[in-house]
Amino acid sequence: MITGLLLILTSCAAGPNDLAGGPGAAGFWLGLWQGLISPITFIVSLFNDKVNIYEVNNNGNWYNFGFMLGVARFFSDPSRPREGDRTSCPRRTPRGC
Repeated sequence: MITGLLLILTSCAAGPNDLAGGPGAAGFWLGLWQGLISPITFIVSLFNDKVNIYEVNNNGNWYNFGFMLGVARFFSDPSRPREGDRTSCPRRTPRGC
């Protein structure tokens, strides 16, 4: 049981990227763009083997940061009021909030 669990956990560990940092490596802005379109790219990748979600030839942390920022922006809900906004409080009181 423990051996199986260890095998599963270690098989998911990230390995080195031999293509990272080469000439023409994707940076922050391309990571941001690819993060924004990642849900659409995922659907396309299900039907086309030549489409990948993540660019492996990237410059490392800046690409990763842009990609995650783009994914987070896509999945955030801009119409939901933030806590503390005046639109999020009931207007039943005389002074609002």
